[in-house]
Amino acid sequence: MTVAATVSPANGYDPFDLSAPHATWAKMRENKPVFQHKDTGYFIVTRHADIKAVFDDWQTFSSENAQAPMRPMCAEGRRIMTEGGFTAYSGLSARVPPDHTRIRKIVQGAFGPRRFKAIEPKIAQIVADALDRIAPLGRADFFRDVAYDVPAFVLFALVGIPDSDVQKVKAWSVSRAVLTWGELSDAEQLPHAHNMVAYWDYCRALVAAKRAIPGDDLPSDLLKLQAEGAEITDDEIAGVMYSVLFAGHETTTTLMANGVHTLLTHRDAWDAICADPALIPQATEEILRHAPSIVAWRRRAKADAQIGGVAVPEGSDILLLMGSGNRDETVFPHGEDFDIGRANARNHLSFGYGIHFCLGFQLAKLEFGIMLRQLTARFPDLRLTGDGKIDYLANVSFRIPSKVEITWGDAT
Repeated sequence: MTVAATVSPANGYDPFDLSAPHATWAKMRENKPVFQHKDTGYFIVTRHADIKAVFDDWQTFSSENAQAPMRPMCAEGRRIMTEGGFTAYSGLSARVPPDHTRIRKIVQGAFGPRRFKAIEPKIAQIVADALDRIAPLGRADFFRDVAYDVPAFVLFALVGIPDSDVQKVKAWSVSRAVLTWGELSDAEQLPHAHNMVAYWDYCRALVAAKRAIPGDDLPSDLLKLQAEGAEITDDEIAGVMYSVLFAGHETTTTLMANGVHTLLTHRDAWDAICADPALIPQATEEILRHAPSIVAWRRRAKADAQIGGVAVPEGSDILLLMGSGNRDETVFPHGEDFDIGRANARNHLSFGYGIHFCLGFQLAKLEFGIMLRQLTARFPDLRLTGDGKIDYLANVSFRIPSKVEITWGDAT
């Protein structure tokens, strides 16, 4: 057993900077696969096997801090949220058994293949409408003009809320992301605290509205199960909505944007998919491995433990770099290379592992597959434009691009 070394941003690693972290991650996997980060105090875990082992041992490594702000909320922010009645708790990702087991089993019965299959034509139409809007333009920002809205419209159809609320929920989602996983000053936290109060009020009101007038949607399904005896409260259903309305579209938006950027950067892969759409499922797994939406997640040690032979004391916070583990050469030969023919790409950790494996993984892959099929069929000559520089939102978990500028046809 060894004691972890400490590393500060000055020595080459800033966990909030996701602009181009892969070379740094590779060095860490080689030289310091588990270490304590000086500025945040987090133990950083970089190798596939160690990340998988932590995810799998939920008794020792709790998910209780998965939704906690990286930087604690300031006193005024706490006052705003407390007085505003904010009592939201993670739908599933920060819960532990037995509550996690109980709620996940109920939600899984309503949020699964049957409902996804029923909504597949709607997804195809939402994608077609988005591509129809950009087709006459000859150029677009794929992130803002297509990927930003499509998953939200899909999710809203599943959850049963009007399309007119897309921009509002998107704004709340940005607030949740930067407040939870970013590094904001006290003053910067305050408007986001107000947004979180509004977001939680919306989720609770949604449950009340579906109780009054049920629909063919997820919250109505959960309320029906509750009426039939399922052990889930209204606030727990609201908590599921609080999570789904964020995770159910933000990560898919980013998957679409990062995926298209990656394919257009590797032209041979794009051309291969255009020629043979049957390659899309395998390409999707490689995109999830190579350019995932979520590159890191958190855990907390509930007892003195070891990770990769390094001592991790009870109470320690842990940052699992799935984006690094996904390129671990011991699991993925030539892991830095993008290869849509990679046989074991699906062994990536982008949906997590163990009891908290992402509940919406099937929906994300379904949406992305439909998008790629239509995009490659309609715009086979699609290409990147602009200066090629992409900024990414400063946070520890979500690799969200600022733009993905594209052009097609004769546009210049």
